[in-house]
Amino acid sequence: MSESRTALVTGGGSGIGRSIALRLAEDGFAVAVLDLNGESAEQVAEEARQKGHTAAAFGNVDVSDRGQADEAVRRVRETLGGPVLVLVNNAGVARTESFLKISDDSWNRIMAVNLNGPFYFCQAVVPDMKEAGWGRIVNISSSSAQSGQQYMTHYVASKAGLIGFTKALALELGPAGITVNTIPPGFVDTPMLRASEERGLLGGTVDHHAELTPVRRPGRPEDIAAACSFLVSEEAGYITGQVIGVNGGRNT
Repeated sequence: MSESRTALVTGGGSGIGRSIALRLAEDGFAVAVLDLNGESAEQVAEEARQKGHTAAAFGNVDVSDRGQADEAVRRVRETLGGPVLVLVNNAGVARTESFLKISDDSWNRIMAVNLNGPFYFCQAVVPDMKEAGWGRIVNISSSSAQSGQQYMTHYVASKAGLIGFTKALALELGPAGITVNTIPPGFVDTPMLRASEERGLLGGTVDHHAELTPVRRPGRPEDIAAACSFLVSEEAGYITGQVIGVNGGRNT
């Protein structure tokens, strides 16, 4: 394996992506923080650098655009000076709409970001991993793909597709020394969750749902980051094609 290990995190400017980027920086990776929001990406990269880690921000990257994905990966290699050996596909969008009101545009946008994006970035970085004979891919899916979620048919379908994508890709890339796993987070306290609470979309408060969770609390972005940290480690080399739920026991 190359001594220069670069980790690329999409949607790394906030929430779960931010925690993953900071954790991987602490783990010793040179971290590329990609986000559509350039200011947020830079804040996270700077936070990592302030702690003495190597990190760079790549903003205004729309993961649903193959050209932008390819260009971003090229810039990451150039800026951080090494192949991309860890990829965390975290960028995603969610919408709450009744099924009969889902438009073609809404359906296509959800699929473009949540499913096409990981496809584009995997194709862009897998050559680096194959050349090194080592690689780690972690796709952040959703526990809703396991349980279903009303008024989010398009979102759930995209995340379920990402789980299938993960399993198929793991079988193909295993012989090359590359593992591919997915983490479906469940009920994680992020700005997106709080926004849903404010809009009355949770069917109760965050505290109410925490009481219904076996471990009696909502998840934290750091919980997802910890699982991701393990999956990209050397010790996790015999784990691939797996769905690693981090949800406090809400889905088993």
